[in-house]
Amino acid sequence: MSREIFYQCVWLLEEIGKVTGMGYELTNIIIFVFLNPALIILFFILWIYERRKYRRFK
Repeated sequence: MSREIFYQCVWLLEEIGKVTGMGYELTNIIIFVFLNPALIILFFILWIYERRKYRRFK
């Protein structure tokens, strides 16, 4: 089952690479090296912002 999920994800990355013209490797790098950490940092900043906002109303 995990092998099927892996190959479906690889297929999806290959298709994204074909559509954008970047290829599998560059698509993989952009998603997992740049996009994923950027989203984690963004959500962390939003979480800190909401936490500070909540503390002000207490």
